[in-house]
Amino acid sequence: MAALVLVTLAACEPTRPPDPFTATGKLVALSGGDAGAANACFTCHGLAGRGDGDGAPRLASIDRGYLARQLDDYARGRRTHPQMEAIARRLSAADRQAVAAYYDAMPYPPDAAPAPPPSTLYSEGDPARGLIACAACHGRDGEGIGPGNPPLGGQPAAYLAEQLRQWRASERRNDPGNLMLAISRQLTPAEVGSVAAHAAALPGVPRRESREAFPPARRGDPRNDASAPPRREAGRE
Repeated sequence: MAALVLVTLAACEPTRPPDPFTATGKLVALSGGDAGAANACFTCHGLAGRGDGDGAPRLASIDRGYLARQLDDYARGRRTHPQMEAIARRLSAADRQAVAAYYDAMPYPPDAAPAPPPSTLYSEGDPARGLIACAACHGRDGEGIGPGNPPLGGQPAAYLAEQLRQWRASERRNDPGNLMLAISRQLTPAEVGSVAAHAAALPGVPRRESREAFPPARRGDPRNDASAPPRREAGRE
């Protein structure tokens, strides 16, 4: 009889809602989770997820599938960075997904900034060299097109230039068809600097209305590896 009473009482207890500090990935962002407090995301990327203006990129409002895939790639060695590789390997798959969702949901209101320096390569590419415009994948305003093409606007210019250097040296290997490898190897150092400076100064406001079209369940799409020209639907120009 006592056991029956205990079971009945337990069944009547209200279910506790999940702890938002843990469920939203905020725990990992602010404490580092299993990667340790010294490796908490905010120490490099800031409390508002805007990066440090130098080598640490902004994470705020970046697609969750893209962010989770980058963490996976650090863990697998497809992207190289000693600290990020160590952090990613210590985080569980669930924690990577949770912290990616946390930064995806973080607002990104850009600060007012002067017009970016001109860059024909960014807006038009160079047909003579077979270089497509950066805007074709990353958007005219650097907002990113689709889940596999991240926003470039609002990222530190030094960070963007370093990513091009890493692709050129095959230190970063997570783009489909080696597209970024091919592009980076055709750019001169001066062009890398000008494209990075232009993209960094763009507003980079994400298209929030497109979020529902790319739920986390579709993260397996190979286009989430890195930038690739968006596919056109059959019958449409």
